Amino acid sequence: MAPERDGGRERVPAGATAAGRPRTPRLDQPRPPRRRILPEWDPEAFGRLSESVARFLGTGRFIVWMTFVIILWVVWNVSAPKELRFDEYPFIFLTLMLSLQASYAAPLILLAQNRQDDRDRVNLEQDRKQNERSIADTEYLTREIAALRIGLGEVATRDWIRSELQDMVKEVEGRQNGHKDHQGPFPAMRAEHPPGRDADDH
Repeated sequence: MAPERDGGRERVPAGATAAGRPRTPRLDQPRPPRRRILPEWDPEAFGRLSESVARFLGTGRFIVWMTFVIILWVVWNVSAPKELRFDEYPFIFLTLMLSLQASYAAPLILLAQNRQDDRDRVNLEQDRKQNERSIADTEYLTREIAALRIGLGEVATRDWIRSELQDMVKEVEGRQNGHKDHQGPFPAMRAEHPPGRDADDH
């Protein structure tokens, strides 16, 4: 079937267009999980296991158990019948087992130390942020206290009002005393010269 033309452009069937166009992943859908050849494991679970093993290796109980096993190994391979011995002197198999144990213990201890360092780094970062917040709060409270002190310096306190009132009372009393002293001769003069009469009436 020949393709139809619409306004000078060819119209291709939808099926042919979809088949010829390369398939691109859609953004509105999650990608399908990829198949991996290597086995997957949980790093967090493996880290917890390594920490528990490293914590056990650093205890006295592990040293006691390892010493007991080595002594039992040596005694068995020395005193047991020759047919039952599995590691003759110089105990090469025991050396191999101890080397294998050390080769696994060292990476586990390093992994546990790395995890502890990560936790310490996170704790230090949190402590630093907490200290910064505490310093900021302290500075804010210091500024507020300074502002309150400045404001209280301009507010009339009870003692200041009392002292001002006492000064005003003293000033009023002083004025009243001065007024009385100034007007002292006038009552006598009024008694000698009663009101309503002049000196010419005598």
